[in-house]
Amino acid sequence: MTDDPRRPPQRPGRKAAEPPAANGPPHVPGADIPPILAQDFDSGSMYALRAAVAAHVTQAGMPEPRARDVVLAVHELAANAIRHGAGRGRLLITAHDGALHCQVTDDGKPTAARTGTAAETKTTSPDDALWAGEEGHGLWVVHQIADQVSLQSGPGGTIATASFNLPSPGQQRPLPR
Repeated sequence: MTDDPRRPPQRPGRKAAEPPAANGPPHVPGADIPPILAQDFDSGSMYALRAAVAAHVTQAGMPEPRARDVVLAVHELAANAIRHGAGRGRLLITAHDGALHCQVTDDGKPTAARTGTAAETKTTSPDDALWAGEEGHGLWVVHQIADQVSLQSGPGGTIATASFNLPSPGQQRPLPR
């Protein structure tokens, strides 16, 4: 409970969010909410990342067709973190304000081991032809399927967030038995 009638009561066991200091960082919506999924990833763990996202967002109430959109968006953001960042990243999915927020972060510039030219580092396999495509379409896809997208980049890395509205409780269909 709080002594200030203008502040909503807090659930037991949760700390009340402290207001930001006048010169401190701004409050990030959902920062105090436990994540639905928090997972590190790299190029060798993309399959596991997609599977975890599908399972967790469906469990959080996202209908199956829309859950596929979430998986696709997270895959594209994670692939960008791997390719253009340090070769790895972190996914954090939270649910607040009626939406799932999928935040992908990376640590910035590629490490020394990944600074060679494309010709020096590229390997080919029979499956490469199946995945051939032009670069630069991943973020476009994310913008098309997500309800909201935000990107913040700087020397310390990139934070990309794709948000997907959850259906209201009356719109959710029961899961088949």
